[in-house]
Amino acid sequence: MQHHSAVIIGAGPAGLTAAYELVKHGIKPVVLEKATQVGGISRTEVYKGYRFDIGGHRFFTKVTEVQQLWQEVLADEFIKVPRLSRIYYDGKFFSYPLEATNALSNLGIINSSLILASYVKAKLFPHPVEENFEQWVSNRFGERLYQTFFKTYTEKVWGIPCTKIQADWAAQRIKGLSLKKAMTNALFKTNDTKTLIKEFDYPILGPGMMWERFQQIIESKGAPVYLNTGVVSIQREGKQIKSITAVKDGENFHISGDNFISSMPVTALVKNLNPPPPEPVLKAAQGLKYRDFLIVSLIINEKHLFPDNWIYIHSPEFQVGRIQNFKNWSPAMVPNASKTCLGMEYFCSEGDQIWELADTELIDLASNEIVNLGLLDDIKKIEDGVVIRQHKAYPVYDGEYRQHLKVIQDYLQTFENLQTVGRNGMHRYNNQDHSMLTALLAAKNLLGENHDLWNVNTERSYHEEFTKEQWKNRQNPELVAMK
Repeated sequence: MQHHSAVIIGAGPAGLTAAYELVKHGIKPVVLEKATQVGGISRTEVYKGYRFDIGGHRFFTKVTEVQQLWQEVLADEFIKVPRLSRIYYDGKFFSYPLEATNALSNLGIINSSLILASYVKAKLFPHPVEENFEQWVSNRFGERLYQTFFKTYTEKVWGIPCTKIQADWAAQRIKGLSLKKAMTNALFKTNDTKTLIKEFDYPILGPGMMWERFQQIIESKGAPVYLNTGVVSIQREGKQIKSITAVKDGENFHISGDNFISSMPVTALVKNLNPPPPEPVLKAAQGLKYRDFLIVSLIINEKHLFPDNWIYIHSPEFQVGRIQNFKNWSPAMVPNASKTCLGMEYFCSEGDQIWELADTELIDLASNEIVNLGLLDDIKKIEDGVVIRQHKAYPVYDGEYRQHLKVIQDYLQTFENLQTVGRNGMHRYNNQDHSMLTALLAAKNLLGENHDLWNVNTERSYHEEFTKEQWKNRQNPELVAMK
């Protein structure tokens, strides 16, 4: 049986960050990854030379420690990408963030007046409680704007009514926004205190480039990263994790360790414990839900289709939820400058009708939708396509998730040598920088520090708002380090 001082489950941003921090301090962990490549949902897929994300992954952060890691690993292999995104609704494209003239022109005076009246009503007579997404958003934007821009897209993403989504999710993802602020900024250009980022860093060959480089550095320091290696059993004894049984190429093997860091889905972690945990913990794990995702990448014989990095599709008559134009993220993502590669993103759950469609049917669906949206004038220009299905892309914040997660968290914290990190490891809708931060702090805990990982996301902002000073510090992280 192999023995390692640290065993890390998962080679996504969280797992690799933990391993990277440990090897910098002379500790050589082993990393186990069930997929064929590193990066998790932040990987870059390649098809016939065309590179694409599993959803777009911008590199921006308020977390100085993470910004410094990115610069350490890729340095001058980042490019600056101007941000441009729009919302498609009711046959029209709306600028995002909101621009007053564009919004008024698309909505019309009557509808705009009704939205404003609905906003005033929400301010005078708000929902007395904010338990769900609908209540939270309606209190800040008014019910009519909620119905227009938030409801359809959110339910498309999550597959459940907005009344079943906890307000926690809205508070994390739309923090700091309000109709008053948006209209003031749009009308008077008074966006001096805070601003949505206008550009972001992006690895020239896609986000997977970052995690592949992490892997190279980690392995060069003598820490193995085993791919195609699935964890099937985690042996526990008292308050200690003792060993892991994994399978690679059909063969089982065992690894013992002193410390364990897991970024695998927390539900799978619980179910793989041996002996099994108490029944209430197993029941809680069964209660946590995930949303799956698939992307249909279309290769199109057209040099330029639209200028956006991505477009949100809010209209309910289309099944596609978001469209990425990877050429507009980095020209190097497309091997032929005369072609375009679009990522048609469909939010679904395994077993859904759309998930079960054959790849050829999904390519046909995506091809028809891109034409019907008016973004491509001739379906014959679509030369090829490929489908990627992603399990457990998003942890679901439904009405029961908080109580289930609390049971699991309390139980896992009884183990003295186990830490869970990352989006799936903590069942939290982390951005990649927050996933990395939990892992960085987990590694520091093994080095003698004392950090509460479960408080990371309550202390750090999710939203991409920056004060001028924060943006300056982000561009020059050494300024922060010197303070």
